[in-house]
Amino acid sequence: MTDQTTVFLTIVGMLAVTYLPRVLPLWLFSSRSLPPLVIAWLRYVPVAVLAAMVLPSLVLAEDRITLGGDNLFFWAAFPTFIVAWRTKSLFAAVLVGMGVVAGARAVIGIG
Repeated sequence: MTDQTTVFLTIVGMLAVTYLPRVLPLWLFSSRSLPPLVIAWLRYVPVAVLAAMVLPSLVLAEDRITLGGDNLFFWAAFPTFIVAWRTKSLFAAVLVGMGVVAGARAVIGIG
């Protein structure tokens, strides 16, 4: 195979593995109604994905688990999560998180 053919087949393969998993469920379930249990389960998927992405950055420092007082982001997460939970506002949660981190850096000098 030539280099152009290899590049073309690679692009087509990448298109297939990216596009098909997203479109197939739409095609299969667009005319059907899902059971209430599945709908309830699907509501938790974004929260679980977000937690899986955020947790390592909160508890890992220098490739080890750090839950001590020197882990500023871990401790700033608590008031941020509380504000997010109570207000349901992403903007308020981001402001609180940034404020806690900035305040701790300015006052205490950690982080």
